[in-house]
Amino acid sequence: MANGNIPVSRHTEGTLVGKEETRTPENFIRPAVDIFETEAGLTLMADLPGVSKDGLEINIDKGILAIKGNIDIAGEGNELYREFALANYYRQFQLPDEIDPEKAHAQLKDGVLRLDLPKAEAAKPRRIEITTH
Repeated sequence: MANGNIPVSRHTEGTLVGKEETRTPENFIRPAVDIFETEAGLTLMADLPGVSKDGLEINIDKGILAIKGNIDIAGEGNELYREFALANYYRQFQLPDEIDPEKAHAQLKDGVLRLDLPKAEAAKPRRIEITTH
């Protein structure tokens, strides 16, 4: 990089693409998240102010939980002054193998996401009854 050129990172359909051209210009905010564990599974609480149900994406793929919240940045009227810049939310977590992604369910209320991630039946603790003869 001594000559001031951007190093080439990959080819796309015969066109050279520099590293800076492959990055997304979008900025994300990491939402505040609390995670609680019970015998039944995990409960995740995330603060996502300004996100509607339609703007929320929750995916679990190969043990990775991804939460993306898109907000409507358009305001009313002409903007004269701004001290707080809004951006979309994004957060990822590695889930333990004991979680059953098929039974996960989410609720969004007043800008707070509650995501319940139950454990698989095989991973739940089980009490074994003892009989005497």
